[in-house]
Amino acid sequence: MITSAQCRAGRALLQWSQQQLADAAHIGVVTVRQFESGAAEPRHATLDVIKRAFEAAGVIFEARGEMVPGGPGVRLAEG
Repeated sequence: MITSAQCRAGRALLQWSQQQLADAAHIGVVTVRQFESGAAEPRHATLDVIKRAFEAAGVIFEARGEMVPGGPGVRLAEG
């Protein structure tokens, strides 16, 4: 699953507001806000719809050390 830091980074790459992410994922903006701030950990299904919304917009999530050494990452797809 994705981390709160990856969520913030994904939004930054797309220049999305929290509301835009919430709309794309069909969830409440409060859910996004609480996840990104660390105030609450969403259910697995909620994290999945957030991830799928990002992926549909061209964001690729990388697990810790998947492409380069270090923590989890995020990047845009080519093209």
